[in-house]
Amino acid sequence: MSDPSPPDPSVIAAAQLRYRTLFEEMDEGFCVIEFFDGPHGPLSDYIHIEANAAYARHAGIENVVGQKLREMVGEEADAWVERYGGVLRTGQPIRFEQELVRTGRHLALSAFRIEPPELKQVAVLFQDVTERKAFEQAQRTLHETLEARVQQALDERGQIEETLRHAQKMEAVGQLTGGLAHDFNNLLGGIAGAFEMIETRLAQGRLQEVERYLAAGQGAARRAAALTHRLLAFSRRQTLSPDAIVINRLLPDFSELVRRTVGPSIEVETVLSAGLWTALVDANQLESALLNLCINARDAMPDGGTITIETGNKWLDHRAAREHNLDPGQYVTVCVSDTGAGIDKATLERVFDPFFTTKPIGQGTGLGLSMVYGFARQSNGHVRIYSEVGQGTMVCLYLPRHFGEEVVEVAGPPAPTPAHAEGLWRVLVVDDEPTVRMLVVDSLTEFGCVCLEAADGPSALETLRGGKAVDLLITDVGLPGGLNGRQVADAARAFNPEMSVLFITGYAENAALNHGHIERGMEVLTKPFALADLTTRAVRLLEGRRA
Repeated sequence: MSDPSPPDPSVIAAAQLRYRTLFEEMDEGFCVIEFFDGPHGPLSDYIHIEANAAYARHAGIENVVGQKLREMVGEEADAWVERYGGVLRTGQPIRFEQELVRTGRHLALSAFRIEPPELKQVAVLFQDVTERKAFEQAQRTLHETLEARVQQALDERGQIEETLRHAQKMEAVGQLTGGLAHDFNNLLGGIAGAFEMIETRLAQGRLQEVERYLAAGQGAARRAAALTHRLLAFSRRQTLSPDAIVINRLLPDFSELVRRTVGPSIEVETVLSAGLWTALVDANQLESALLNLCINARDAMPDGGTITIETGNKWLDHRAAREHNLDPGQYVTVCVSDTGAGIDKATLERVFDPFFTTKPIGQGTGLGLSMVYGFARQSNGHVRIYSEVGQGTMVCLYLPRHFGEEVVEVAGPPAPTPAHAEGLWRVLVVDDEPTVRMLVVDSLTEFGCVCLEAADGPSALETLRGGKAVDLLITDVGLPGGLNGRQVADAARAFNPEMSVLFITGYAENAALNHGHIERGMEVLTKPFALADLTTRAVRLLEGRRA
């Protein structure tokens, strides 16, 4: 077998020319580097043994062939050695981007090992991407700047909204103050005028006309008390006496009251949920709130319609509770709906504002819905309103479910008369208002009680320390002298654990009353009160001591 013929020199020359042409004409920078051992350790440096013309265009370094890396770039040499050294050791090609700090160029590079490994050579193909990197940086800067501008705009919007909320609060305060001044001036005018006319008629000896002015003054006083209670409900400071009840049991009698109130042109329907849960709620205040809603519904249907009172059980998960501004859990709902004209969106946003009303002047105080809202929130619940123009309105009270047993109402004792007060009961009356103290003492004296008086907490304790046995303590909650009514009551019971206590207060001072937790033999009565109510409560407490 003959030896193969040697390669044709012309073919070799043509191939080398083709390679050189491609090498020099390619647009990307290309070089071959060869590692060697240097002062920094084995294979710690490399030299450029080959490079095309595009190398200088992309890297910004001329005549690179024969130049050693560490002489070219100094301190940044370690980063390049680490990259390409890994390719030489593993044989794994890489792609990466890195800045050539010496020239400020950002390069996109790829590298692979030239076989065999003993050559210690790596081929590098790269391209200048400085413009692209600058564009990307500009985009990032723009994005960050845009985010900053958006955040600044949101902050400014938040400040504007906060300013608006403050202005709305001040407007509400002004509206509240103006409404109070208007209503109370009317009521005080009626009371003061009635007293003036009584004084005049007494001086004239025309006693037969005194009764008419007494009735007028008492009526104005009752309306002032009702307005005060509505304000306390709105501000969530009314005194509540919650009991565990099933609301369904209230509605048969209540619906009859509503029918008599709204008139024959309005049909009243009740839809009672079977198995309704127990709620811890003040039944009287609940009925008052529902009656307000029914009256509003009646006024929305001047030509007649239907009022529906509906109860139900609701279980609110976290999402639904968040939408209703409530804690997740189980709630009893009472909803009042009508078939009236509905409420537009702008009005709907203001219906719970105090003294806001769409009724003509003189036909509504604007406290009805705000009172309902305050009652619901004070009962640890909430109220929601749903309405569309032409589709009617629904207002729903959400009251937390109570897991205790229902309290069954027991008929109370008949109103006391002086004949009930057999023997002498000793009562200590503590109030810093002399007029209130005088009226309470005079009223109880009529029932055979012996009354002691004190204007503040320390004076009350001095009376108790004097050794006089007291059967009943009647005390205001807010007192001067450093001791509130609850502290006086606790000290009084230290002298006599069987002593009954009746708190009288202008608003629900829950902190002083231990947040509504009062002991057996204690009751709360809210000012202003009828003296008949006071004596009924007092005698009931006193007779309870004997039982």
